[in-house]
Amino acid sequence: MFAPLACFGGSGCDPASSRRQHQERKLHMLSYWRDGVERQLAAVNAAISTLEKQMARDVGQDQG
Repeated sequence: MFAPLACFGGSGCDPASSRRQHQERKLHMLSYWRDGVERQLAAVNAAISTLEKQMARDVGQDQG
């Protein structure tokens, strides 16, 4: 198995530090993905709300 790239810097290879750095990168990546999904969900909710209002308005016009 190859050593992580961080170990080639000459500063030694601390497994606990490498694991921590990996976990921090993974947390950052997952947070970034979550933020994107939340934006998409907000857009979908807004589109649904707008469509429901349009449909309710159209039903009101048909009856009036």
